[in-house]
Amino acid sequence: MGHHSEVFIGIDTSKLRNAVAIAEGGRGGEVRFLGEFPATEAAVRKLVAKLAAKYRRLTFCYEAGPTGYWLYRLIKSLGHECVVVAPSLIPKKPGDRVKTNRRDATSLAKLSRAGLTAVWVPDKRHEAMRDLSRARQAAKKDLQGKRQQISSLMLRLGRIYPGKKTWGPTHMNWLMAQKLEHRDSASPLKSFLKGCVRKRSASNVWKRRSATPCPSGRSPKWPQRCRRCGASI
Repeated sequence: MGHHSEVFIGIDTSKLRNAVAIAEGGRGGEVRFLGEFPATEAAVRKLVAKLAAKYRRLTFCYEAGPTGYWLYRLIKSLGHECVVVAPSLIPKKPGDRVKTNRRDATSLAKLSRAGLTAVWVPDKRHEAMRDLSRARQAAKKDLQGKRQQISSLMLRLGRIYPGKKTWGPTHMNWLMAQKLEHRDSASPLKSFLKGCVRKRSASNVWKRRSATPCPSGRSPKWPQRCRRCGASI
């Protein structure tokens, strides 16, 4: 065992490789960059085993982001502490805009030793509900895009719907009954309408599924986005 029995590990995560740095316990504990390791379960297990052989207590830390929470769950399953922090809550020096994997990992290690506020980490069921919510939002956005394409085409052709409520059954029947003079205009309209029907069907499916209550009995916390990078946390 090394001089210090506790170590804080900062991980700058990415799709393929994770940059790792450590800060040994105590005010004067050594801080050093260990390098970059493959972002795979086998590589993480090997790294954790190597550090656990030298230090009695390990505390890992990484930023919430697009890589999700599999790393958190893996480290916890190995019996070690892991903290996931929101990028917007990480202290930064004014004017410090240089970002490298090494600097980010080292900074996380040092700040973890000083203390950082962790975000709530959803269990697998809650994370699945978040995925469902994202799918519904994506389907809704796609539907809105198809409707905008149809509306723009009709406006360019001077075809103005006489009714008040749009996108209901009456409006859809009116659109499908439109006879356009040129084939090159009729073909896009037909394609847009088919896409609109598909997107509306998909949106309704996700809406029904997202209305299913969570088995745990507690309301799932829906995705929030980091103000700095836009990633879901």
